[in-house]
Amino acid sequence: MKAFAPRSAVALAVSLASALPLSTVQAQDGPALALEEVVVTARRRAENLQDVPIAVTALSGDALRLRGASDISELAQIIPSVTLEPSRATSTTLTAFIRGVGQQDPLAGFEQGVALYLDDVYIARPQGALLDIYDVERVEVLRGPQGTLYGRNAVGGAIKYVTRRLSDETDVRLKASYGSYGQLDLVGTASTPVTDTFRVGATVASLTRDGYGENLTTGDEHYDKDLFAWRASAEWLPSENWLVRLAYDKLNDKTNPVAGYRPFPSAVSGVPVLSDRYDTTAGAQDSVATAGINGNNEIDGEGAMLSVDWNLSDTTTLRSISAWREDYTESVIDFDGLEVIDFDAPVIYDNEQFSQEFQLLYNADRWNAVAGFYYLDATASNDFDVVLGQIGPVTAYTGGTVDTEAWSVFADVTYRLTDALALSLGGRYTEDKRTADIFRGTYLGFGSPFFGNDTALLLATTSDYEAEKTYTDFSPRVNLSYTINDDTTVYGSYSQGWKAGSFDPRGANFATPEVERGFDPETLDSWELGLKTTWLDGRALTNIAVFYSDYQDMQIPGSVGVDSDGDGVNDGFVGTVTNAGQAEISGIEVEGNVLLSEHFSVQLAMSLLDAEIKEWLLNGVNVADQRAVQNTPEEMLYLGVTYTTDFAAGDLTAKLNWSYKGDVTQFEAPVPVIDQEAYDVINASLVWMSGDEQWLVGLHGKNLGDEDIKTAGYCFGEGGCPSTLGLENNTTVFYAPPRTLTATVEYRF
Repeated sequence: MKAFAPRSAVALAVSLASALPLSTVQAQDGPALALEEVVVTARRRAENLQDVPIAVTALSGDALRLRGASDISELAQIIPSVTLEPSRATSTTLTAFIRGVGQQDPLAGFEQGVALYLDDVYIARPQGALLDIYDVERVEVLRGPQGTLYGRNAVGGAIKYVTRRLSDETDVRLKASYGSYGQLDLVGTASTPVTDTFRVGATVASLTRDGYGENLTTGDEHYDKDLFAWRASAEWLPSENWLVRLAYDKLNDKTNPVAGYRPFPSAVSGVPVLSDRYDTTAGAQDSVATAGINGNNEIDGEGAMLSVDWNLSDTTTLRSISAWREDYTESVIDFDGLEVIDFDAPVIYDNEQFSQEFQLLYNADRWNAVAGFYYLDATASNDFDVVLGQIGPVTAYTGGTVDTEAWSVFADVTYRLTDALALSLGGRYTEDKRTADIFRGTYLGFGSPFFGNDTALLLATTSDYEAEKTYTDFSPRVNLSYTINDDTTVYGSYSQGWKAGSFDPRGANFATPEVERGFDPETLDSWELGLKTTWLDGRALTNIAVFYSDYQDMQIPGSVGVDSDGDGVNDGFVGTVTNAGQAEISGIEVEGNVLLSEHFSVQLAMSLLDAEIKEWLLNGVNVADQRAVQNTPEEMLYLGVTYTTDFAAGDLTAKLNWSYKGDVTQFEAPVPVIDQEAYDVINASLVWMSGDEQWLVGLHGKNLGDEDIKTAGYCFGEGGCPSTLGLENNTTVFYAPPRTLTATVEYRF
């Protein structure tokens, strides 16, 4: 039977939009060089990227293979206005920013500003969300608010990770990678049709690596990787008008705890500054266990998805997406990076979500529309001890659960007024109910009873409350596009992003009663003008977007040390959330691709941003000139060169690319010791693929200049930190990977 194809959103393999090699095509009237057409489904229907009046970049799974991309953080090197990196003291918790909008804090109560979708399923929590790239059909990155086309409202943008559909023929693939620091990655994929209408498939991945450094206290690898994941799926096509897809995925990550590098000597124990930025003397994992506290470090995550597509007619498709996900994390944050217990925190994150989405998709001659209903029931819990071992010892325990029950209706309708002029109108109504159950207590002893210290003495209860609040919003979108000719489209748009308020589980309601009232929603109004053009007879393309965003009531979480007894030494901490008044973010983004000859192509991406806090009230005083928009470099530039030629009965592709990013402020207050100055990264790849595409052999070099790149940090000691905690001068910095080389072999049966 024929493969299922939703008439309103044809399933298509997507080529790379702007940063990877594109092959030549031949015109019907004779040979001609031209870039391949890039097709995306960013607006829930299949369209040529050059016709889509949205700032979107699409990368195919095959293009990512040629780059040797390992996880989605590498996308930030080639896509304008994007920051993707592991959260501090983690390996797989995602920190994502697009156009100055994101969220640093992984705690319960804080929703991400950039929406991440796995096969159209919104992932509500960042733990385990720094997805490794395998078994992927494509990744799309949409910049700017996305609420009228997708299930969950997104203030800054959306990242869509789409896994590969099952083939109607038996397909088996094996991939092995070996590289620097003992990297050994093994990925196996298999799928087969069971009958003419039913297919099954599975992928198994083992991703391991020794550490970039060593834990000099425990002897363990540091910055290592030990991850095992698998995914299984089934597809049923009872007729040409139906597609039922069931998928399940599971992840287990036993990577060792990550501790930051200490740029200053310890103040009491006399530990000097280490010579290698990837080494550590952190001993929290063993020390807290010795003290009777749970010191495990492991992440378990799993999820299931059931999607049903029904073609009601030649113009209309009804889609249902049901999903459940959960993850559980145990870890230890070693704030001091020392063997001694000065400032350590065992933590547990426990998250679960259920979502249901219905979409009605309509495509006719002049009308295109998507309408939907979305429901989310999510629970995010965290428990952690902040152990100050040399003060008392004193432990501040925080246990918090924040439940979210949200529903929304959304629609986006495009009407082609003429053959060249199209108007899109969209809107979204959302109701979010947040329910919080928070307890914070200060104990005398190494750890609280929750983490196993039954002898701990409760000194004070600093928070003990339950609260509930409902937030509602309507967010509109307007887009007007004009096709000047077959090669050029211009557009202008206005869209609004909104994120509900919530509760900070770290806040002390006895000291600051307003904590029980929760923090406010944030809103972003975005205006955008864009140009998409193809030129040089189809051998070049340029996409330009100019935008301005007015960002109101930014949700900025943080934590500061507090002196509870007035002796001049901070013996505890309290969470802070600031709805930081107003920021203005504007910029220009450029993406381009030029096919110079049959063998050479050049790729370009660039963004120039002006992100400025306009108002930040602190005790009634505007301190905006002392604040900065986080994780948003003013400049980004990417330049890639690709050479492809016939070689040994196959194709040989050589790639060399350079990526530059300007200064990065990690948090709202600039702190030079943990902030990253401007830097550049050079990567290179050499890949041979056989003519029948059965064999692929590649060699990939990353960060060839071995740049020191700071990704995050904790600042509770020297270096201009906003507050201090512990006695050991506790400032630590986390780094991106050093120079690595990886060899890959892949075989398709």
